[in-house]
Amino acid sequence: MRLATFFADFADNVARVGAVDGGGARVFDLAAAATRASADASAFASMLSLIDADDAGLDLARTLLEKRGGEADLWRPLAEVVLLAPLPEPRQMRDGMSFATHILQSARGARALQALKADGVEAFEAAMAAPLGDLPAVYRRIPIYYITNRQTVVGPGATVRWPRYSKVMDYELEIAAITKRTRANIPAAEASRHIFGYTIFNDFSARDRQTIEMEGRLGPAKGKSFDGSNAMGPWIVTADELGDPQTLKVDVKVNGETRSTGDTGAMLFSFAEFIADAAQDETIRAGEVFGSGTVGNCCGLEIGRFLQSGDEIVLGVDRIGVLQNTVIAQA
Repeated sequence: MRLATFFADFADNVARVGAVDGGGARVFDLAAAATRASADASAFASMLSLIDADDAGLDLARTLLEKRGGEADLWRPLAEVVLLAPLPEPRQMRDGMSFATHILQSARGARALQALKADGVEAFEAAMAAPLGDLPAVYRRIPIYYITNRQTVVGPGATVRWPRYSKVMDYELEIAAITKRTRANIPAAEASRHIFGYTIFNDFSARDRQTIEMEGRLGPAKGKSFDGSNAMGPWIVTADELGDPQTLKVDVKVNGETRSTGDTGAMLFSFAEFIADAAQDETIRAGEVFGSGTVGNCCGLEIGRFLQSGDEIVLGVDRIGVLQNTVIAQA
């Protein structure tokens, strides 16, 4: 299933949970369907409620689709609703660095930004053309990640206001896995069974601020934490429907121009390994987000092309869909 969070009626100001049809044209109101069927609708109060209901909630959703899917008034055209982030308030967010190409090319891009600031455009171009070097061994030793801001999540169609302290705007195409069970010490062999589904994640980044922060060797802060910095959507594709998340083709378009293409096949650690590592003597809760890290070539820092105010960014991922956002610089 493809599961979305949406506003259908701004008068009641209630976000609803629905199942999107195969053509991506309509959304089925699961709570309304449950109420009509005299079933318990509590699992559809929010996406977190559905996740907490685990397999029983998904089974009920499938049953409602099967038995009530022919009732036209339970469907809403997507063109007439507002899609929100599928999981507007994750319980936690971790973001990894799982693609060697991105790790190497983004490090080169950061050096190029420093060269641009110090010595100008020619120095920037020379730095971007420099050899990549070897991947530090630590990236193959353990999953590298940081905990990001779960309160800055926005959904498809949202306009992201660029923070005033930054002039270098960037996007990052990632895949995010959402957990569905609460447990510590999850073996890697079992971790896939703890994944509810997957969505597209745009980890917007203020590169000039991030470049400074990384000199402190503690990780990104305001470089990746501002209102709207974590865009997700357009919906969650359940794990059973998506299949292997390391077989996805991806692309980035800016103002309709293809900037990057890639695939998810070269992850240094799988989502299962990432979750198992994070769960060592730490309880992972249902409704947490694990970001894959940026797919190789799929951010401006790697290719030396950054965003401008007013740009439309569209991230496309096989078997999930597209996530569209716009960035606007603040006065």
